[in-house]
Amino acid sequence: MEIGVHVIAGPGRAADTARFVEDLGFATLLFPDSQNLQPDVWGQLMVAARATSRVRLGPGVTNSVTRDAAVTASAALGLHVESGGRAILGIGRGDSAVQRIGKREDRVASFAAYVAAVRAYLDGTPVDRDGTPSRLEWLPHIATARLPRLPIEVAATGRRVIEVGARYADAVCFAVGAGPEYVSAALAHARQAARDAGRDPTAVRYGAFVNAAVHDDVGVARDMVRGAVATFARFSAFAGSDRSAQPPPLRAVTGWLRTHYDMAAHARAGAAHVAGIPDAFVDWFAVAGPVDVVRERFRTLAHLGLDFCHVIPGAVGVDRALVTASLRRLAADVVPAVA
Repeated sequence: MEIGVHVIAGPGRAADTARFVEDLGFATLLFPDSQNLQPDVWGQLMVAARATSRVRLGPGVTNSVTRDAAVTASAALGLHVESGGRAILGIGRGDSAVQRIGKREDRVASFAAYVAAVRAYLDGTPVDRDGTPSRLEWLPHIATARLPRLPIEVAATGRRVIEVGARYADAVCFAVGAGPEYVSAALAHARQAARDAGRDPTAVRYGAFVNAAVHDDVGVARDMVRGAVATFARFSAFAGSDRSAQPPPLRAVTGWLRTHYDMAAHARAGAAHVAGIPDAFVDWFAVAGPVDVVRERFRTLAHLGLDFCHVIPGAVGVDRALVTASLRRLAADVVPAVA
C-alpha cells in the first residue's frame, strides 16, 4: 500500500512543500482545489512539478462545478506533460470551492457525466457539447505514447458516488474514515459496482483519505487531526445521506455536524463545531497516537486490500512543527511497514 500526503502548501510554499514530501519518500502529494482559500491549484502543482522528479502530483480534489470538463482535462494533461507523466486527477462533487461561490455540490448524475467527459478528453475522444464535437486539439501534438495513462481518481463517500468511480475512473478514494469494517464495506461495494459495470474489479485501484498524526502523547495527536476529522466526517452528513445506514459512531457525529458545521471555519483546528468530535470518534475515524499504534492501523488498512492512502496530517491552524515531525515519523516508521 502506498502512502501519500494531502496538504495545504499556501502562497509561495508549493516548491518547498513538494521537495519536503518527495525527500521523505511519500508516493503522492495532493494540494486542495479551493480557489477562495488557497492559490489556484494547477499553478501550485506546476511549481511542485518543477521542484521534484519522482512524487506523483494532483489536486485533492478538484470538482465538477467550478471548472468545465475541458478545462480540467487540459490542466491535468498539461501537468502530466510537464511532470513527465506524474499527474493524478482527483475529482469530487465539490465542497469549499463550491460553497465559497454560493453553490452546492454537484448532483450524482451530472457528476458521472462530467467524469466520463473528462476521461474522453484525456483519451482524445470527441465529446458532444450541445451538438459541438469538442476535443483537446493540442493533444495530438505531444508524445503521449511515452507517458503513462493519466489516472482519474474519484473521491467518494456515498454508495452512488462510489459506483460512479467504479464505473468510470481508474481509482476510487474513499472519504469514509479509517474504521476497518466501514472501509471494508466501502471497498466491497466498489468492487461489486465495478463488476456490475462490466469491469474487472482488479483493474481499479482503491484508496482512502486518512486523517493521521503521530505523536507520543495521544491527546496531542488527536487534537492535531480533530478539525480535519470534522471536515471529512461532514461528507457523510450532506443532505440526502442515509444516516440510518451509518455505523453508530458516525451516525452520532453526522447528526451534530449537519446542524453545527461552520463553513466559515472550514477545516480549522479551533472551530466551534469541533466540540462535537469526541476522542472516541477520532480514534475510530482517524489514526492518531504513538508510532506503534499508527503503524498497526495502517497495516490493518493495507490488509483490507487498499492500494493507497492519502494522509491528511493535521487541521488548518495546527503548529507546523508538529505536522512536520509527524510526517517525518510516518515516512520513517510507517511507510516501510506497508510498502
